[in-house]
Amino acid sequence: MPSVRIPTPLRKLTGELEVVQAAGATIAEVLHSLDQAFPGLKERICDDAGQVRRFVNVFVNDEDIRFLEESATPVKDTDEISIVPAIAGG
Repeated sequence: MPSVRIPTPLRKLTGELEVVQAAGATIAEVLHSLDQAFPGLKERICDDAGQVRRFVNVFVNDEDIRFLEESATPVKDTDEISIVPAIAGG
């Protein structure tokens, strides 16, 4: 199963785990699997249409899924997925 790095603000939903495993052949399936294991996680990552929110970046092996196939991006068991909330500042 791919490993998923959970950002600090969402770790309260994963029992403070930094890295979790989630089944799926695409990002969408992995996010669904995460939500099954950790209810409420997907709604913080995805909008009502099921798309990754604008202020959340998802990477597969350091590649932004926005430049791949977005939530249809395929993943392998050996992949590392990182969820990174955008940080605003000024």
